[in-house]
Amino acid sequence: MPEPRRPEPEALLPEARREGRGRLKVFLGAAPGVGKTYAMLEAARLRAAEGVKVLVGVVETHGRAETEALLRGLEVLPRRRVIHSGRILHEMDADALIARHPDLALIDELAHSNLSGGRHEKRWQDVEDVLAAGIDVYTTLNVQHVETLNDTVARITGVRVRETVPDRVLEMADEIELIDLPPDELIARLRAGKVYVQDQAARAVANFFAKGNLTALRELAMRTAADRVDAQLQEHMAANAIAGPWPTQERILVLLPEGAVGRDAIRIGKRSADRARVEWFVLALTSLRDEQNRRADGQDEAGPALRLAERLGADISTLQVEGDAVSEVLDFARRQNIRRIVLPRPPRRPWLARRLLPTPHEQVLAGLTRQAEAFELLLVGDDEKPLRQRGRQPAPDMPKALRQAAMLLAAVAAATLVALAADRLVPVLSLSLIYMTTVVAVASRLGLGPAIATAGLSFLAYNFFFAPPRFTLKIWDQGQFLTLTLFLAASILTGNLAARLRNRVIAQRAIADRTRKLYDFSRKAAGAAAFDDVVWAAVSHVATVLECESILLVPDEGGALAIAGAFPPEDRLEPRERSAAQYAFDHGEPAGRGSGTLPASRWLFLPLSGAERRLGTLGIAYEDGREPSPADRRLLEAQADQVALALERIRLSEDLAQSRVASETERLRSALLSSVSHDLRTPLVSILGAAEGLDQPGLGPQGRDILVETIREEGERLDRYIQNLLDMTRLGHGALRPNAVPTDLRELVGAARHRLRGPLRDNPVMVTIPEDMAPAHVDPILIEQVVVNILDNARKYAGPGTPIRISASTQGARATLAIEDEGPGLPPGAAGQVFDMFWRVGQGDGGQGGTGLGLAICKGIVEAHGGTIRAEPVHADGRGTRIAIELPLTNPELSH
Repeated sequence: MPEPRRPEPEALLPEARREGRGRLKVFLGAAPGVGKTYAMLEAARLRAAEGVKVLVGVVETHGRAETEALLRGLEVLPRRRVIHSGRILHEMDADALIARHPDLALIDELAHSNLSGGRHEKRWQDVEDVLAAGIDVYTTLNVQHVETLNDTVARITGVRVRETVPDRVLEMADEIELIDLPPDELIARLRAGKVYVQDQAARAVANFFAKGNLTALRELAMRTAADRVDAQLQEHMAANAIAGPWPTQERILVLLPEGAVGRDAIRIGKRSADRARVEWFVLALTSLRDEQNRRADGQDEAGPALRLAERLGADISTLQVEGDAVSEVLDFARRQNIRRIVLPRPPRRPWLARRLLPTPHEQVLAGLTRQAEAFELLLVGDDEKPLRQRGRQPAPDMPKALRQAAMLLAAVAAATLVALAADRLVPVLSLSLIYMTTVVAVASRLGLGPAIATAGLSFLAYNFFFAPPRFTLKIWDQGQFLTLTLFLAASILTGNLAARLRNRVIAQRAIADRTRKLYDFSRKAAGAAAFDDVVWAAVSHVATVLECESILLVPDEGGALAIAGAFPPEDRLEPRERSAAQYAFDHGEPAGRGSGTLPASRWLFLPLSGAERRLGTLGIAYEDGREPSPADRRLLEAQADQVALALERIRLSEDLAQSRVASETERLRSALLSSVSHDLRTPLVSILGAAEGLDQPGLGPQGRDILVETIREEGERLDRYIQNLLDMTRLGHGALRPNAVPTDLRELVGAARHRLRGPLRDNPVMVTIPEDMAPAHVDPILIEQVVVNILDNARKYAGPGTPIRISASTQGARATLAIEDEGPGLPPGAAGQVFDMFWRVGQGDGGQGGTGLGLAICKGIVEAHGGTIRAEPVHADGRGTRIAIELPLTNPELSH
């Protein structure tokens, strides 16, 4: 009893994706004026009468009175005003539509391009958002706006439509209603002014709306709707486990059984598909044994036929079968809803040979004749003979044949010796089981042919040694003759079953090995963190698995293909091979050896395609120049897909990193401009104001001294800001080289306090540094700038009157210089951020600001000396801030 069909998981995914989404209905027409909008409004009014909440998002009436009449009684969403080229225009307000959340939205002209300021560039993108919000949508579309039909429409009408809709939008439609109008009626509507005004209508009839154009567009619209309906039918059959085929839209399958040539069948299949204007498929059957034979004799019957099918535009599939090939073929046909199967007729052979030892081709034909009741079979005579039946046969492998013959003789001799030893212990008739066991062992070890030979030898040995009269091949008893005949038949049958089981086991091992190889590569590719690692993993793995040479090419900065990696290493390609690689990259299809393009090339190249771009090409070549077998081709295609995914992941990571760098650069640039425009301008304003005050009449000496001191302090403040910017630039370019000398930290701190004597006048500074402390090995100018920046920062955030403490200590060969304030302290978790460029604490010191570079520069300078810097709170409750700097000592022994 056949196993009941189950729904295919892939077919259930579209239904799962539709959960929570709105349903899309497209009113499809061949041309403007056929009545799409009118039909949409009629359908909407019927839904509104059923109690459905209908909202008109946008409907273009084009001044047609009958269309405007249908709008009455329907709620219309106010449009969004847009100023474009000095004029006020109106667009659909997608945000307001989603916020209103009606049951059904009417959105006319799906291919419309939005003006600037909206959610998206195209209206169909707005429709996707509306559907995602769970709102049903009715929309209209002309067939000339479908992306893949754009060129066809341009050739028919001579007019190229610029506004297009991707095919995937039409594919996600839950329902398509074809709005059809005969060409004569549409032309009559045009002339009556119901589509365009009179002068436009006359030009339209003479150009786009010519009767021949409308007839062709009408057929395109019908076929587009039929294709979508047929796709929905296939989804329904797969999701509901319907076996099929259902006789709806015809499809043609050209079947190439194992060992068939089939080029005439492919040509007939192509002509039949063209006449019926339907899809056609080519399915090539292969097996592990067939692939081994191809590798052995270098002959490939299916290769030329598949290349021909590829050139003729067939949808090609290859199916490796080790058991019931007929069931696999019929299952494929049912999944594709195919009714007509075309296959070549097998070569003529004697009747007895076809019965006893049928070829895989003959087995498939016989099985289809018995089981394909629901299908139409067409046998095609092929004048071409299979390669193995033409010309000189390949020389047999004599050493292998001799080894197998010796093994057969040894196995039968061993079985005979065991049987002779057991003859006196076991009844004679049971001795045949010893020979049958030998047949099974040979079949499982060597295959069907040797098993049949072993059965024949066992028959003769059993007859000679054990069947009376013994030691002769004569048979006197009819019953004995029947026994020996049944023994021979049972041995052959058992050997056949054992050989088939052996082939199944070998095939399963091959499949498991192929799966393991793909898994190994996917693991290597996933673990590769850099582009070069992915390239090396790809070429080395492909070369190892397929036992060939491999090469990977990617476009360089100029767009030309360049060798990224090869195994064995290769740094150049011949012009013919490079042309094949370029063709595969440009056209997105295989090129080179074993393909329909540049087959004389030694290499076969496959394109590596990402989600939005082609990433390169992957090529293989065999040392003996042979073409890849179908199994190797399938494995290569699977690995090419994995290579493309790995490269795409690396490219996306690089793009993301570049985006982050660009974003960070923009942030730093904005912060720097803000700093320059505010923090550097503030001292200049103070200086200019004080300078103007010096010219005021009646200014006394005390006032003059105050203004001069202001100019000096603000000038020094400005000098510190500029010095910080210069230091940051030098740090960024790696140009900061400390000139380290023995430096007394007491003197260094004193110099820093002197530079800040004005800003620090309101903050008592307490210094605790041992007099006998060893000098630090630092650049005094740079470290003085560090101390100045930290003191200035402490002064600003601690506030007037708050003390600042400076201390120093040593531990081993390092000195620690600490500067503490009693300010409000750092926010929680901000200790690691204070040294970032342009980072500032939210609370401050009464409006005083800075560039946000001071502590970042301190960190860069200290690390350039081989030291460290950290920020920490002074008190347990988080109040106060301590900046601790660790620096190397010149002579640590002096500190003990």
